[in-house]
Amino acid sequence: MPRKTDKTDAQTTSEAEATPSVSGAVERVGQSLERALDPLASVLKRATRRLSEAPAASTPAAAPGKPGLAISPLAVPFPVIPPIAGVEIATGRAGFYKHEREDLLLMRFAEGTSAAGVFTRHGVGSAPVDWCKRQLTASGGADVRALVVNAGCANSFTGKPGADAVRRVATAVGKRFDCRQRDVMMASTGVIGVILDDAKITARLAEVETRLTEDAWAQAGAAIMTTDTFPKGAYATALIDGHEVKIAGIAKGSGMIAPDMATMLAFVATDAAIAPAALQTLVSLYTRTTFNCVTVDGDRSTNDTLLLFATGQSSAPKIHRAGDRRLADFREKLEGVLLDLALQLVKDGEGATKFVKITVNGAESPASARKIARTIAESPLVKTAFAGEDANWGRIVMAVGRADEPVAREKINVRFGELYAARDGLVSAEYDEAAMSAYVKNQEFEVSVDVGVGKGSATVWTCDLTKQYVAINGDYRS
Repeated sequence: MPRKTDKTDAQTTSEAEATPSVSGAVERVGQSLERALDPLASVLKRATRRLSEAPAASTPAAAPGKPGLAISPLAVPFPVIPPIAGVEIATGRAGFYKHEREDLLLMRFAEGTSAAGVFTRHGVGSAPVDWCKRQLTASGGADVRALVVNAGCANSFTGKPGADAVRRVATAVGKRFDCRQRDVMMASTGVIGVILDDAKITARLAEVETRLTEDAWAQAGAAIMTTDTFPKGAYATALIDGHEVKIAGIAKGSGMIAPDMATMLAFVATDAAIAPAALQTLVSLYTRTTFNCVTVDGDRSTNDTLLLFATGQSSAPKIHRAGDRRLADFREKLEGVLLDLALQLVKDGEGATKFVKITVNGAESPASARKIARTIAESPLVKTAFAGEDANWGRIVMAVGRADEPVAREKINVRFGELYAARDGLVSAEYDEAAMSAYVKNQEFEVSVDVGVGKGSATVWTCDLTKQYVAINGDYRS
């Protein structure tokens, strides 16, 4: 029997997987970069900062994947995203949904476009994920020419018939764009266990191709929505050796969001000229501090895909090393775009009414801090307390201990914002129930925990768990 979207009931336990095309040398470069740039520290400084380069526009009208869903009270307006040189976009209706809505996205890239990706490490996976990983390995990420995305059918757990369907779509697009099938990237989201009806896509390609334009980022964001209640986009500009380059991206995701990717699709494009190996190092590095630091419900998807494209159509010189000094501003802005998209996923968590930043300090290591923060963020008892606007700090302490990481019980501190609930392993002398209750009535708030054993720190963003989450997931296919 087909299961609910590109989600599973298994909780995440491993890191997101970069495309196998990354060589050992590139991995070592990435590790050196991580130590040099300390992205975790930098991301914490910019965690809630919206990119100043993206002027707000009203959210474009678009039917959500599931009709009747109210727009999230935490919804973020879609930014104004100008054309990115070398990127053309078109959307259309393939008919994967019964109701009237666009569910097909087509992107065409300029010749010579580099691409890199990070994908789910889910044990089941999906045909489009397998396709992208295999083709990026074959091409080395060079000269990728197209992207096809459908919503409404995940094409996961579909065996050889699902793989054949992906191949037929890639072949059809390759013929239309005069490129190899391996130069076509694929992504799907929707119901698991249903084989992709590729004829629905190939029958519409000619029509959709006629609508290709450089200025359709908002429509692209809407076309890939499933249970999302608003389209998600981000935009920034950066300087490379004195030349301005643009970075734009869209994402989808609402439920089954968990670290080590999250249940999401994200597509980011820049007009910068960056070699595939360097591009892969960057996307792998910054996924760790962005998409791998958000969680809605602790479940991981079969179809998670993050693809980064560099068209090379700006006037900036081509960069071959991720650690090149000329990329300093670009690295910061790219991480900002990815974080912006990741936080929007949480703000559109299924049924979410609260957006919560959870920071753990004083841990044995950053990895230990991250595990403790995730345990807090994914605890149903903690999340339902958030939904009920109950500053139940005892549940925070429970989750800290359940993480099975080193802590000093007599040194544990718990804060809601600047309000101490516990100090040095005891209820705080200045504990103020009324003030804390008032604080958690805010739509956005912070929880901080110090576990008193070291200097490791980490931040995870999450949302509350409400009755609406149950309602959405209880009748997903009905």
